[in-house]
Amino acid sequence: MGEHPGGSSIPERIGAAFPSGKAESVQIGIPKELRARERRVALAPGGVRALVQQGHQVWVEAGAGAGAGFADADYESAGATIVFGRLEAILRSEILACVHAPEPAEYELLLPGQTVIAFWALPTVRPDEIAILQERGITAIGLEVIEEADGSAPVLTAMSEIAGGLAAIIGASLLLNEFGGKGILIGGTTGVPQAQFVILGAGVLGRAAARVALGLGAQVTMLDTSIPRLRAVVNELGRPVTTMLSTLPNLEKALGFADLVLGAVAVHGQRAPLLVTREMLAGMKPRTVVMDLSIDMGGCFETSRPTAFPEATYVVDEITHFCVPNLPSVAARSATVALTNAQLPFLERIAGDGLDPALAALPQLRRGLYLLRGRCARASLAQTHDLDCEPPVEEAG
Repeated sequence: MGEHPGGSSIPERIGAAFPSGKAESVQIGIPKELRARERRVALAPGGVRALVQQGHQVWVEAGAGAGAGFADADYESAGATIVFGRLEAILRSEILACVHAPEPAEYELLLPGQTVIAFWALPTVRPDEIAILQERGITAIGLEVIEEADGSAPVLTAMSEIAGGLAAIIGASLLLNEFGGKGILIGGTTGVPQAQFVILGAGVLGRAAARVALGLGAQVTMLDTSIPRLRAVVNELGRPVTTMLSTLPNLEKALGFADLVLGAVAVHGQRAPLLVTREMLAGMKPRTVVMDLSIDMGGCFETSRPTAFPEATYVVDEITHFCVPNLPSVAARSATVALTNAQLPFLERIAGDGLDPALAALPQLRRGLYLLRGRCARASLAQTHDLDCEPPVEEAG
């Protein structure tokens, strides 16, 4: 595999435990994403420049940013070094920054003491694969579970805002004949009513979708189990949004008049709740479109299964289903910049202060820990896989 410019070869790094304290220069790797149609990259060139200016060395796999419109030359201009293989990006790195976590087949490549920050979703990983991560002694930080004291998830929020906006735009297209819809213009026109857009869930994603849908002229109805969240929707978006408490009768009523339904429900760090059974589809108008954006965490429609472009829809009982995971990748450049903005402060703190001081200083980062040097650090993960849980360090002072 050769030598890097400093002279030490990659094999010399294999098996070496990385220090937990502050280092003068930290090695940060950004590999190209492997998943089909995933065009995002963990950091935009601007984020790389910020890390390089702080004295760290960033290794970017060739072509990692191409899907988001960032050329290798952009990263080189930012001070990164381009490497020509995923393996090299992994093996050079003390901190590995990814969109999606490494594939299970790559777990054996991860180095003892390495910190991997990515969308891990470890509760969905097989127990034997968790065991490999523990044996390797890595620190796994889940971007999806970094959480502020008020319960908000800064990285997940950034992606949810983009996914919500895309849901309204794509949903408007799916209502048109050319895309398999029943020929409805989402905003209507003079003498013609607008589409009925029903949103299940008043979280960040649902509110973002409602905001864009209102701009397109749709009639928006939002359901949630929380009256305070619904009140916040009215305060934020105004009276054009109809709000309903999410009870079974209200849900069945809303499904009955909907032209477009968005599933945007989530329980932080857990599987999405199942809200709509197959039997309930019978109460919906034929060729209604359902978009299940809870599919990343299992889906909230019984009939949901993951789909991908260009065949992003399928039909069950005359109801069109759209269930594309990781929808922000459709707007990869915007999503990459938003992801960079959200996670860069955490990367800077870990690289600048060291892992342990960063965890001690940032409670939200501690909440994002799945594994700390191989030890389970998250109660929900321990519960799912019957593991011993060792909480991370407490905040200093």
